Amino acid sequence: MTTSRPPLPPFTRETAIQKVRAAEDGWNTRNAEKVSLAYTEDSRWRNRADFVQGREAIVAFLSKKWVREQQYRLIKELWAFEGNRIAVRFAYEWHDDSGNWFRSYGNENWEFDENGLMRVRHASINDLPIKEADRKFHWDQSAPRPADHPSLSDLGL
Repeated sequence: MTTSRPPLPPFTRETAIQKVRAAEDGWNTRNAEKVSLAYTEDSRWRNRADFVQGREAIVAFLSKKWVREQQYRLIKELWAFEGNRIAVRFAYEWHDDSGNWFRSYGNENWEFDENGLMRVRHASINDLPIKEADRKFHWDQSAPRPADHPSLSDLGL
């Protein structure tokens, strides 16, 4: 049985924004198993220089990522959409195990199947070292980003 993950393509501006926010909320849980369910069983990723295929590999990749990237907080923003594809820009803040803070900036291109599961994800990401005092993402890490927290555009990012 195939699981449906609304909203489904073809996307409107409204449903594309909903899909982006759902992805942001999911990734901010830092629950690799839960996040992997938004992807097809054979989903293909390029994340920086890593190539990942399938849910099991996605879980392993994200589990390793979130051990390294501590206090991870992510904001995604719709860039463009058409049919079953969405492009987003994003930034996230995190620190390593030595307490060095970073803001990572990137762009993603997504392609969905007819059930709303992501089958392709291409991510390009750059890391900028920042001081802890320069952080802009402040919300309780056990909850999604609050609706009234500034967006990337609002923050000038």
